[in-house]
Amino acid sequence: MGRDAELAALRAALTERRLITLTGPAGVGKTRLARQALDPDAAGAAGPGAPGPRFPDGIHWADLAPLPGDRLLLDAVADALDLADHTPRALAEAVRAWIRPRRLLLVLDCCEHLIGPLRLLGRDLLDAAPHLVVLLTSREPLALAGEHVLEVGPLPHEEPAGEALALFTARADAVRPGRAGAWTPSRLAAARAICARLEGVPLALELAAAQLTDHTVEELADRLSRRIGPLSGGAAARPPRHRALRTAIGWSHEWCTPAERLLWLRLSVFGGTFDEAAARAVCSAPPLAAADVAPLLASLVAKSVVRRSPDGAGHRMLDTIREYGAMWCDGVGERDALRTRHAHHFLELVRTADEDWPGPGQRGAYRGVAAAYGDICAALDHLLATEPAAALELAGRVGFFWACCGCLHVARSYLERALSAARPEDVDTAGRVRALWALGVTLLLQGEHEEAHRLAVACEALAARPDAGPGPALDAAYLLGVSHLLAGRPLAARIVADNALEAFPGTPFDSGPRLRCSLVRVFALTGTGLFADAREEAERLRAGCVERQEYWTRAYADYQLALIRLFEGRPAESAEHARAMLESKRELGDSFGTALGLDLLAAARAANGDGAGGAHAYGAGHAYWQAVGHPQRGTPELRSVREEFERTARAALGDAAYEAAFAEGVRHGQALRGRPHPG
Repeated sequence: MGRDAELAALRAALTERRLITLTGPAGVGKTRLARQALDPDAAGAAGPGAPGPRFPDGIHWADLAPLPGDRLLLDAVADALDLADHTPRALAEAVRAWIRPRRLLLVLDCCEHLIGPLRLLGRDLLDAAPHLVVLLTSREPLALAGEHVLEVGPLPHEEPAGEALALFTARADAVRPGRAGAWTPSRLAAARAICARLEGVPLALELAAAQLTDHTVEELADRLSRRIGPLSGGAAARPPRHRALRTAIGWSHEWCTPAERLLWLRLSVFGGTFDEAAARAVCSAPPLAAADVAPLLASLVAKSVVRRSPDGAGHRMLDTIREYGAMWCDGVGERDALRTRHAHHFLELVRTADEDWPGPGQRGAYRGVAAAYGDICAALDHLLATEPAAALELAGRVGFFWACCGCLHVARSYLERALSAARPEDVDTAGRVRALWALGVTLLLQGEHEEAHRLAVACEALAARPDAGPGPALDAAYLLGVSHLLAGRPLAARIVADNALEAFPGTPFDSGPRLRCSLVRVFALTGTGLFADAREEAERLRAGCVERQEYWTRAYADYQLALIRLFEGRPAESAEHARAMLESKRELGDSFGTALGLDLLAAARAANGDGAGGAHAYGAGHAYWQAVGHPQRGTPELRSVREEFERTARAALGDAAYEAAFAEGVRHGQALRGRPHPG
């Protein structure tokens, strides 16, 4: 509604300034204004001032509202930049290196609780990247030199301006569709009084309009006219607009039933999106029964206290409403018990994901873990302080998911902290092996092969204990086998895998550890030149994965089949397997695996006589390798394949044509990486 002047000012600033902060009180619409200004359709309709051409490397959005502090601030920024850094260097260094040559816009949304850390980070990033533009939404500016502050005020609510009234009546019609158009003079007068009392603050108006499911406009106006201030004390010291929003939130709270208020305060423990099952698991405690949660949640949605996520798959609270619920949570003394239930819910979610890994639940598990990233971090923080053994289990089970999706810095940090905090006598052998194994996988992906090998040997020793069982021994064999493969020792990898698989007979799909260990055997067969045996076992694994809708192992079975077909001189079949690998990796959002797959596709195309296609795929792969921070990697046999067929493509095209196709591939790879992946 309205905002034409603010939109024009913001779009103009985006063409001229490098640090822009939208400030204003909570609920005034800073985030919506930023999204509208950056919407390509809306910007195109507005004519000159559209920001797109200035940011060829994209617009990257980081929602900072769920962060309780600054410990994960850099991780949130790296995630927004789609930087899946696979190196052991400091993440700040990786982010600086990533943005330095790029022309991009970084949007940091809901910054007011992180002003100090963001002041340092903002100066650091702007100094490091001469073409970077940063847009913040915050209740207060950073106070940095060169900062351009745009203040976002409430909607005009005094005559003759009518934007506040237009918003209120539109929302009222949406909650009372049967009364649309029935705005009599008396109802309009009451609506104007509401808009004036709430100072034209958009969120306050929306909360007020949501009350029309149970009350008339005249009743709302009368209630507000008799209300002398917000629910909490100290109101006189607050700005009027802040008081207006607090009044509207407090008013919504008062008109909730006691059960709805209790659910409201309990839901405030979620930092991100939550579904009905999560709400039921965390919020069901006397006097709320599990069966009460769904109808109460629906009622809070109707009252605009809770909002549905854009995809309709979950729910979320705006930060101001969540803050209000958290205040009441502290007031009634539920905070610690609630955080414990929250932590154990996400521990159970990750347990289920881990158990579902070898079968059709794998893709959903990846998506669930990715969607719950912030809440899992909050759960780990709580458990590290209260139950270190449970924290070690959670870190050990989620670590592999995070490592596969590129969250290596976070995975490593939590695994190292949990291993240090948990006392050996409080953790069983399987739990400690799982955590060491996940840390070892993380270190392998960061290129720290010697340290990962040391951890693999430690895992193997622990797994030999009588109480360990097959899972730890197979996990240890997987880690040790991969460390041998990456060091160019495929025979050693085969011996390790064969010994573990023979010690615990079964089929590959009996468990995740067994399936991964079976894959190491396939890699080792290829590495020792036993292509027929490797192909047979890879095809058998792939068929089982297809049948069970398993993606991770299927992708690496296709990787091996693509490589084997290249060695056998069958590049067309190799390309088919490389494309299948890429599709599986797209489902899991794995940048590292995608880079490997693109290199294989490039080699297969070049071997098949398509030099331009090969150069294009090599360029797209280069964009992914840049994102993980490593030069091209993989098992040693892939290295020679890359080099041979890159020469083939270059010779077929000539240097100039090769470089042009490569550059186009880089641009294509950057565009692909900018698309959201599952989770």
